[in-house]
Amino acid sequence: METCGLRHRRSELEATVSAIPILTSDFEAQLRGKRLTTAEVLFYMPDHPALLQSFLWQTLDVAPDFPRIQAFLEFWRREIDAVIHSVAISACPQIAAGRARTARYIGNLN
Repeated sequence: METCGLRHRRSELEATVSAIPILTSDFEAQLRGKRLTTAEVLFYMPDHPALLQSFLWQTLDVAPDFPRIQAFLEFWRREIDAVIHSVAISACPQIAAGRARTARYIGNLN
């Protein structure tokens, strides 16, 4: 019976270890300069040009060229009937140096 328990624990461990490379690849991408990037696309459908709609998309991309977002927008223009009105892009590095501040007041809270 212990061998069955050992097999069960080993399969759990293998499942846990198999999930690590996915996290590691995102971490490595950030170390190579990719940033969490958000693109907000304002668009309208040709049959309702007065109604603007919004589409938000987040991905890891390289600033300032944003090749992944550029490819997505090219796909949109080629394959989707909606007309792009405007695109707003914001990016920030997820891996950054720690920040420290000095305290001006040290006291007790009741």
